[in-house]
Amino acid sequence: MIRTGAGAAGLTIGFSGCGAATGGGGQGVGAEEWPTDPDALEARYRDNIYTRLLGVRPHLPAHEHVSRLGGGRMDAEVIAAMAEANEFFVDMNELLEAAGARIAERLGTEAALVTAGGFSAMVLGAAGCLTGTDPERVHALPLPTWPRRECLIQTPHRFGYDRAYRDAGMTIVEAETRDDFRAALSERTAMIAALATAERQTMFAPPAPVDWAPAPGPEVMTVREQIEIGRAEGVPVLVDMASDLPTGVGLVEFVEAGADLIVISGGKGIGGPQSSGILAGRADLVEAARLNASPNDGIGRGMKVGKEEIVGLLVALDRYVARDVESWVAGWSDMARRIAAGLADVPGLTAEVVTNTAGYEDVELTWDPEVIPLTTDEARAGLMAGEPRLAYLMTVRTRLLREGEDALVIRRLRNFFTEAGSGA
Repeated sequence: MIRTGAGAAGLTIGFSGCGAATGGGGQGVGAEEWPTDPDALEARYRDNIYTRLLGVRPHLPAHEHVSRLGGGRMDAEVIAAMAEANEFFVDMNELLEAAGARIAERLGTEAALVTAGGFSAMVLGAAGCLTGTDPERVHALPLPTWPRRECLIQTPHRFGYDRAYRDAGMTIVEAETRDDFRAALSERTAMIAALATAERQTMFAPPAPVDWAPAPGPEVMTVREQIEIGRAEGVPVLVDMASDLPTGVGLVEFVEAGADLIVISGGKGIGGPQSSGILAGRADLVEAARLNASPNDGIGRGMKVGKEEIVGLLVALDRYVARDVESWVAGWSDMARRIAAGLADVPGLTAEVVTNTAGYEDVELTWDPEVIPLTTDEARAGLMAGEPRLAYLMTVRTRLLREGEDALVIRRLRNFFTEAGSGA
């Protein structure tokens, strides 16, 4: 049998960014006019703003919220708010202050700052821990000259994007064990960085089938353990939970646990603009981060967030807080079961419903190479080359699909694997 995905082919992907208005009832822009008939949907995929303007063909998003594949979809209310915000001009410092206060109220933190995505929040959070509100230090970044500039990370909490802390000017100190971690703490430690995903699975990726990404062992420090150490030692703890909403962690889980700063992606589970994020936590650290951020001329000057994106993020957050997350996520699993059932009789193909590490269901595809003579890479390439294009990464994931698109996914996969099996 050929098994697809990261567990079989060593797939390496940059994971960030998504929207929430999908997979089980979400309504995106123009959703009242969005067809559910597969023929009408396929016509949309052939004729749309991308094909007309640039000749770029969009794909069916049978995948996680991946930035390089377009992120996610926003609700119609979010899009409408951004369009209205476009018509007016405001002082950006006033807007950022008011928006931060609104977000902090929603999250139960002292303060918050809208950032240009999760990575931007990581850079600015680290910068704030380095500089405080000292203007000379703000302008010195990313080349701090003072000794307190180290970022301590336990090895299992390391991941590709933690270069954000280095981008701010920190020196990363890596500790393998608990004893190493405690020994590495010193007067040079400016921040402890923890990754929420590390509590869920041993590989840094979106949720994956549980047999691909085993749960971490007891040697992996929990986020709460690091928060307690940071509090005892007087070192701020930043928790990156950008990839974990809505199922990996609760929105305020680490706030309530005492994290000094949290990082949230605006364009993933929240369902806001792809290029938005949130840094929230202690008022003094958020203020220090703000001094490093646009529209000021610190290290974050290029990390601009437009007034429209700020408003869109606020509306998306309000919708997220009011959402019935349990039924929303259940809709993703329901759609996965429909897709698996629709592929059940394709010769040589097995479509199995599997639970992932975040607790909802995907469809894992395997096939008999004697019947379907394709490698995993050939199948991925073929699905992206056909019409309509379909992006398949680890599994068939439904959280970005609109109602009705599951039928088109079924048809595309049936046709592709049937033709591959017949040698057509």
